[in-house]
Amino acid sequence: MKWPERLVQGHLLKRYKRFLADVVLDSGEELTVHCPNTGAMTGCAVAGSRVYLLDSHNPKRKYAYTWELVESDSGGMICIHSARANRLVAEALGAARIAPLAAYTNICREKTVASGSRIDFFLSSPETALPDCYVEVKSVTLHCGDGIGAFPDAVSTRAVRHIEDLLDLRRQGARVVLLFAVLHEGIDVVRPAAEIDPVYAQTLKLAAQHGLEVLAYKAVINDAEIFLADRLSVIL
Repeated sequence: MKWPERLVQGHLLKRYKRFLADVVLDSGEELTVHCPNTGAMTGCAVAGSRVYLLDSHNPKRKYAYTWELVESDSGGMICIHSARANRLVAEALGAARIAPLAAYTNICREKTVASGSRIDFFLSSPETALPDCYVEVKSVTLHCGDGIGAFPDAVSTRAVRHIEDLLDLRRQGARVVLLFAVLHEGIDVVRPAAEIDPVYAQTLKLAAQHGLEVLAYKAVINDAEIFLADRLSVIL
């Protein structure tokens, strides 16, 4: 995904009320911007960090700028716009860059299942014998040191429910995949954050033993573009 225009740079003053952040631009102007991330953003919202903003050019928006990227302490980029993960996965699936899923020819987004939940992707390939495949995407930005990333960064009953939905689909004969989209360039391996949400970690481990495939792909991030590239190891 290429950014539609050059991102505006500045430094973070503070993030607050979940959806807001105060930033001072390189020009010296201070403004409030939209923060498109409801998570804890541990390590991603350090005051003084260099941030990158996208101008909506929408006069009807109360906050014209959206916070997209932040530089980590080590200098690597982080995309804090969590909704970008699904778009990046969609692009990677369409370009057959996710090797374990490259044989699927039909890609459908947001498939509603029997429980009423929506799974991020439904993949099929009518011309082959491949089983229908459901893919749930999770964005990873929590860096625990030594190149280790973890999910979630806060207790998430919703994330647990998604795993349970995938397991139900697996019992019905479908192929099911949990895909971690790693949006932090400093992360080289992914694990469940058992110290934050032990229920999620245990649920994921058991689900993997019963047929849930767990994949992780890391994004290349800069102020020109962002895309999923390398596959990472997942430690359960």
